[in-house]
Amino acid sequence: ASAQGPAAPLSAEQAKVVLGEVLKAFGAPENAQRMEEARDNACNDMGVLKFARLIKSYESQDPEIASMSGKLKAMFLPPMTLPPHGAGTGGVAAS
Repeated sequence: ASAQGPAAPLSAEQAKVVLGEVLKAFGAPENAQRMEEARDNACNDMGVLKFARLIKSYESQDPEIASMSGKLKAMFLPPMTLPPHGAGTGGVAAS
């Protein structure tokens, strides 16, 4: 038996396959409860962070990966809205 070194990072093609499978699994109605648990636990999982960093590096190279990554992020992160910027919020004070 040969000793194995550290696992090689995923190629862009492998990343596409993995993202596709993850999106399919997360989108399945029977996995709704698991999705809630995953959202609650996601901040504690170093593997998720490593995977996210790898996928981020491929987003600029491949629009399909960028699209799938956006869909995956939308499942875990709530939509963010910017606060309204009215006339009286910042800028030069009238004198």
